Amino acid sequence: MRSRPTVLLLVPLLVAMGCSTPIEPTPSSSATGTSAAPTSTPLPTVTASPSGLSGLPQGGEPVTLDPADFVARIDHPLWPMTPGSRWVYRETDAEGTEQRVEVTVTAETKVILGISATVVHDIVTQDGQTIEDTFDWYAQDRSGNLWYLGEATSEFEDGVVVSTEGSWEAGVDGAQPGIILPGDLEIGLTYRQEYYAGQAEDSATVLSLDERAEVPYGRFEHVLLTKDYTPLDPTILEYKLYARGIGPVLVLGISGGGGREELVSYEPGSG
Repeated sequence: MRSRPTVLLLVPLLVAMGCSTPIEPTPSSSATGTSAAPTSTPLPTVTASPSGLSGLPQGGEPVTLDPADFVARIDHPLWPMTPGSRWVYRETDAEGTEQRVEVTVTAETKVILGISATVVHDIVTQDGQTIEDTFDWYAQDRSGNLWYLGEATSEFEDGVVVSTEGSWEAGVDGAQPGIILPGDLEIGLTYRQEYYAGQAEDSATVLSLDERAEVPYGRFEHVLLTKDYTPLDPTILEYKLYARGIGPVLVLGISGGGGREELVSYEPGSG
């Protein structure tokens, strides 16, 4: 098994707490890819209250989105999606099997519920062979909420598509959009990330706004930590960490198989 870089993770109690001014990440000497400094855009507004924000979707409740409320570009401070941006992750399961995950923001859009969504392409490979190919659809509203409007995913075996399970599109067959990252953050905030009954029902809870993490790409402080889970399989629990100006840098499988996914390289787009 390949040695893994040290990760500093402080799992806090769910108490009301603010977030100090974030600092720039320091790329480690072992990082690969472009070590571009993130933008100076501040973190979203933080409200120190465990009560949760109203108005965010929960469970399978329907929501109505107005296309006029959405903006053309995704510039969420914790996951900016400029066309051409590219992330490469190393995913390792509990048995030590490694996969490569490449995420690229395309220049393409897809109209969903009247909203022009950004198309993001994910490719998962193992030993050089594609095992999953996915197109995700995201959009950001004027309040800064980053919405997830669906995905078209295919799983491969020996170069042949064997499953498209998990694919869904908001507004089709009862599927509802969810929020990947709220525009305003607070400790204890819970929200639906996606909803397609019986196939995609992920939710998340904000655990902390002040974590630390070290991955091959670099060291980060004042990182957002969320707990991600699904009622479709209560044994699965993941912690995800997002760094300002970069996006997701680390995913830790806490239960339901374990494993980790860590950022190896990042190239910001210029589109």
